[in-house]
Amino acid sequence: MTFYNNIMDTIEETELMYNPCHPGAVLKEDVLKPLNMTVTEFAQKIKISRQVLSGILNEKIGISPAMALKLAKALNTSPDSWLNMQVKYDLWQAKQNVNLDDVEIINKKKVA
Repeated sequence: MTFYNNIMDTIEETELMYNPCHPGAVLKEDVLKPLNMTVTEFAQKIKISRQVLSGILNEKIGISPAMALKLAKALNTSPDSWLNMQVKYDLWQAKQNVNLDDVEIINKKKVA
């Protein structure tokens, strides 16, 4: 294993040792609450249904690329920040629930 691989493994382990916030929780606590905005008002402003926004805020629905674009425009943020939050959340959840014990490691052999 190379030095680079060791560093990357350490970074991945450090990033995934805690349960990252769902982006819906961030949206609820850091955006809607400080703006004193209702779910209905915010949903209307970003042109989505109240039900979809409620699903995101209640951590039942993830942030899609299209939703990340809408949030980024409305909040003057980047779509990447919303998608990165979602990916970190999803990956952490998967690491808690997916059993990898039976997955075989595939060693690539050099072709001469």
